[in-house]
Amino acid sequence: MAEQLKDLADDRALLGRTSTAERVSDILRSRIAEGYFPPGTRLSEDSIGGALGVSRNTLREAFRLLTHERLLVHELNRGVFVRVLTVEDVEDIYRTRRLVECAVVRGLGEPPYGLDGLAGAVAEGRAAAREGDWKGVGTANIHFHRELVALAASERTEELMRSVFAELRLAFHVVDEPQRLHEPYIARNVSILEALQAGDRGTAEGLLAGYLDDSLERVVEVYRRRVGEDG
Repeated sequence: MAEQLKDLADDRALLGRTSTAERVSDILRSRIAEGYFPPGTRLSEDSIGGALGVSRNTLREAFRLLTHERLLVHELNRGVFVRVLTVEDVEDIYRTRRLVECAVVRGLGEPPYGLDGLAGAVAEGRAAAREGDWKGVGTANIHFHRELVALAASERTEELMRSVFAELRLAFHVVDEPQRLHEPYIARNVSILEALQAGDRGTAEGLLAGYLDDSLERVVEVYRRRVGEDG
């Protein structure tokens, strides 16, 4: 927890003079999505509030917002914890991803598309794989899908998917087999990118749908076993 709190203290500068509960929740959501606070972690009001330099009331409001997004859970007389998802949650996350991400690709319109962000995420994943940083590969993979959603140029869609991707990272932490989970999708991300670079959104959508179906099956298989073991 000490390392995480140090990183949060570094985020304090992002708050500026107009810090709000929404901005604090943005920071904590990002930290959860990047894996700084794994599922089941108790979040200390005093420690996090001190690291960010915000009042207890502001932090509690941020916690409330993230609880509404299903990233945190409040347990009576115990405090606030990063949520541990159920198998049904994981299935619903992937159902939402398939609906939204495939619709984004389908609705792209005529090429060329602005694919620099996708290409950057592919390069990030390849670099992490060369270093054997498989959690970094997982982070790059989420960046790839965020960039794909960003192609819709819709603030509402991006806002919806920010919390979905943060929830997805919670599932990845429970699975905790990052190389087995993420390595196969480096090449599949490349294939989707290449189809979009060629202006073939139909092929890209088909590749993406198959990708998400296979990923769901892989994640749920391990997740069900891990949640059962923990229970």
